[in-house]
Amino acid sequence: MENNPQRHRVVIVGAGFGGLQAASKLRKSPVEVTVLDRYNHHLFQPLLYQVATAVLSPGDISAPIRQVLRGRNTTVLLAEASSIDLQRKVVVCDGGDIPYDSLVLATGATHSYFGHPEWARFAPGLKTIDDARAIRERVLLALEAAERDPDPERRREWLTFVIIGAGPTGVELAGALAYMTRHSLPRDFRRVDISQARVILLEGLPRVLNAYPEVLSKRARVDLEKLGVDVRTGAMVTGVDELGVSVGDTRIPARTVLWGAGVAASPLARTLGVPLDKAGRVKVEPTLTVPGHEDVFVIGDLASLIQDGKPVPGIAPAAMQMGRHVAKNIRRRIAGQPLEPFRYHDKGSFAVIGRGSAIGVLYDKIRLSGKPAWLMWLGIHITFLIGFRNKLTVMFDWAYTYLTKRRDVRLITGLHAGKLPPLQPGPALPVSEAHGDEHPGVGMARSESEPTHVH
Repeated sequence: MENNPQRHRVVIVGAGFGGLQAASKLRKSPVEVTVLDRYNHHLFQPLLYQVATAVLSPGDISAPIRQVLRGRNTTVLLAEASSIDLQRKVVVCDGGDIPYDSLVLATGATHSYFGHPEWARFAPGLKTIDDARAIRERVLLALEAAERDPDPERRREWLTFVIIGAGPTGVELAGALAYMTRHSLPRDFRRVDISQARVILLEGLPRVLNAYPEVLSKRARVDLEKLGVDVRTGAMVTGVDELGVSVGDTRIPARTVLWGAGVAASPLARTLGVPLDKAGRVKVEPTLTVPGHEDVFVIGDLASLIQDGKPVPGIAPAAMQMGRHVAKNIRRRIAGQPLEPFRYHDKGSFAVIGRGSAIGVLYDKIRLSGKPAWLMWLGIHITFLIGFRNKLTVMFDWAYTYLTKRRDVRLITGLHAGKLPPLQPGPALPVSEAHGDEHPGVGMARSESEPTHVH
């Protein structure tokens, strides 16, 4: 313990949910806070999939860190931490060393490809705005390629989207892509019927959304299948390349593969030289400190903490609670008081399936599904978005998309020579009335028995 009369230096690495909460709760304390992040914005990660599927723009779910922490006892630096020197009590950054009296590590997680890093170039994950924009571009380019390619087999490959992993990110991506290709965009294409696109969701475990109660998991699968998603559980991926996915002896030809299967802690944790779990997270003390170092706190996805026999989940509410608790413990350090153990209060979690459908659990007792869960999900996400402008913009965009079924944020930037098949002249297909009004004709044969899914 310490009782230092000098200004206490707090360094927070990472301005995600936990890091921002810690900085905000220290704004009236006698400390000097320095926030380090390699980006200049705070990102609302739960809505990244809507950027990836052309519902929202990147600016709708992000806020400048300097603006969020403006007018407080906080310095914000655009910097990337490469390691932590516990002996010298400094954060080693790209531009030099930052000394600390108390350190908060909140750098989150990155993608895990389970020992196959070579899959990353073929199956991008979704953690940053850059990831979301890359996925959006990949999806839109696949649709453009299908419009240009006269070969039926290659068209099927372009119109096959495989999502690996049926956790919340995978389920949300699958539902959004299915709705987008079946309801939002078909009228914009004349040579191919993109409503015939295949969205395949692969999960190695026996059910989707495995962290939720089984009854809700089953409901989620039913809702996904109503949307037209081909859900395959017990499907362990054994190979990924630019032309598709292998599941054991089964080959799925696909030009677009997306990753939502696993996460690994930020590599910064490995520089601490302390015990880590299998995902690379720091096994913290109940006080959220690094073992043997009461001046170093680890929170959010970087922390591994077991409570009541279960790990504290790596979700935004847990990170926010940790951030607030760490701020409290830093004040106790300054006052020479013992640190208090952290206690996570699970208020619930939700996963959206698609338009008007979600599942969720409140206070570990109340189970919701369908439209009530979806409305609750909408309200929670609007509440936690940072900035009045973002709240207003997202509400308007959601209302517009819900009423019109349109996806207007469909930018493809740059030159893409070599990414699309050669342009060949050909007639537009006959007009179809399959979607209730003027609609481009069929580029792939439609089964007469195939239902039209309305969500």
